[in-house]
Amino acid sequence: MKQIDLNNLFPKKTADFNEDEIFDIAVIGAGVVGCGIFKEFCENGAKTVLIEKENDILEGASKGNSAILHTGFDAPPDSLELDCVKRGYAEYIKIKEKLNLPFLNTKALVVAWSDEQVEKLDAILKKGLNNGVKELELIDNKEVLKREPNLSSEAKAAILVHGESLIDPWNSPLAYVKLGLQAGGKLAFSHEVKDGHFNGDCWEIKTSQKTIKAKTVINAAGLYGDIVDSIKGSKDFKIIPRKGQFIIFDKSAYELINSIILPVPTKITKGVVITKTAFGNILVGPTAEDQESRTSSITKAETLKQLQQKAYELLPSLKNHDIVATFAGLRPASDKNHYRVKINDDKNWITVGGIRSTGLTSSLGLAKYVFELNARKYKKPKVKSSPIYIQNISEFKERDYKSSDYKKIICHCECVTQREIENALTSEVGAGTIGGLKRRTRVTMGRCQGFNCQAAISNICEKSKS
Repeated sequence: MKQIDLNNLFPKKTADFNEDEIFDIAVIGAGVVGCGIFKEFCENGAKTVLIEKENDILEGASKGNSAILHTGFDAPPDSLELDCVKRGYAEYIKIKEKLNLPFLNTKALVVAWSDEQVEKLDAILKKGLNNGVKELELIDNKEVLKREPNLSSEAKAAILVHGESLIDPWNSPLAYVKLGLQAGGKLAFSHEVKDGHFNGDCWEIKTSQKTIKAKTVINAAGLYGDIVDSIKGSKDFKIIPRKGQFIIFDKSAYELINSIILPVPTKITKGVVITKTAFGNILVGPTAEDQESRTSSITKAETLKQLQQKAYELLPSLKNHDIVATFAGLRPASDKNHYRVKINDDKNWITVGGIRSTGLTSSLGLAKYVFELNARKYKKPKVKSSPIYIQNISEFKERDYKSSDYKKIICHCECVTQREIENALTSEVGAGTIGGLKRRTRVTMGRCQGFNCQAAISNICEKSKS
C-alpha cells in the first residue's frame, strides 16, 4: 500500500485581524503554557492574541509528555514551580467538569529498588509534607506488592502519593484556547516571530506573515524561548533541549498496574516512569538526554532497548505484551534548574521560560501568576464563559463510538469515528497538522500506526476543505 503524505492535507492558517489592530497582550508560543496564559488574559478582559509559528497548538515540547497531573510533592521547596503546580492542579480540578476533561486519580508509588534508595525515602516524604502535600505515606514491601502484584518482588518500599493523577494532555490545552476565543481572543497560527521593536508604548512583532502590535509581550516560546527573548535586547537564560524517549505498550497491558510507578529521582531527572495513559495503554519513559538540536526527536534503538529492559525488570509481565509505538519529546530545560519567569517593566515584556516536565500541571497556575504580574494594567470586568464542548478521547469517559449515531469507525485500532475526525477538522480551533488531528482524535496512533486508515483519513480531510 502506497504511503500517503497526510501533512499536505492541511492548508496554512491565516489570522482574522489586520495590522492596524493593537492588542493589550501578545502571547508568543502555543504550547500548554502559552495556551493557559492566553485563556487567563482573555477571560480577564485583555485584548489578547496567541502567536504560534506552527499551524496548530502543541507542535513543540507540549506534544510529548507523560500526561500526569502532579501534586508537587517533589517540587523544589518554596519555589515558583511548587506554587504554580499546586495552583494549576487545583484549577484543573475546578474546571474539568465544565470542559468535559478527563481525570483519573490512580495515585502514585515512589518505589525504592535498593537499600540505598530506601534510605532516601524519608527525605522525599519530609520534602513532600513540607511542600504542603499531606496525603503521603511510607509503605513496606508487603503493602507495595499488595497494591501492585505484578511489580517485581525486588521492590523494597515506597511512598504512596494519593493525589497523583492522569489526564488527557492534549485536549486540556485545546479547551484553554477555546475558552480564550470565547472571551474574544485572536489566533495567529503559522506566524513565526522574526523580530520586534518597542517604541516605549507598544511592540511591533514582525512575523513571517504580518506585523502584530501589542502593548505587552509574553514570551512562552518553549524550546525557542531564549531566542525569542533576545528580541527585547538581552537574553536572561539559555535553553538546553532535553530529549526524553518513550515506549508505549499495547492496550492488553493496561491492567498490569494500578498506580503511577515513579522512581526515586536524581538531581538530573525524575527518572523512568511506568504509567497507564488516558488512552488505555502503558507508557514507559522518559529518558533524559541533553542535546543541542531544538527539533531532533529521533529515537535511538539502543536507548529504547535499554528502556525496554528496564521496564521488564520492574514489571516482568510486560514481556508478554507488544510495543505498539515509540516516540521522543523535547523538554525546554534551561541552564538553571528552575522556572525562568521575569518581568521587564521598562520593555513591557514578560518571559516565561525553562518550564520543564511539570508544565502540563503548572500551566494554569503559571497563567494566574503571570496575570498577577501584569494585572495592575487591567481593571476590566472578567468575561463570563459558558461551558464548551471538548471531544473526549480518553478511556475514562464515554467515547463517541459507543453512541448510536456515530456514522462509522475510521480508525479501528483506536475506535475513532468519522464524526470525531470531522469535528476535529471543522471546529473553531480545527486541526492544522496531522499531528494535531492525532492529538484531537487518536487517529493513526494504534497498533497499525495508520496503515489501514490513512486513505479514509485523506478523503475526509479533502472533503473538509471544500
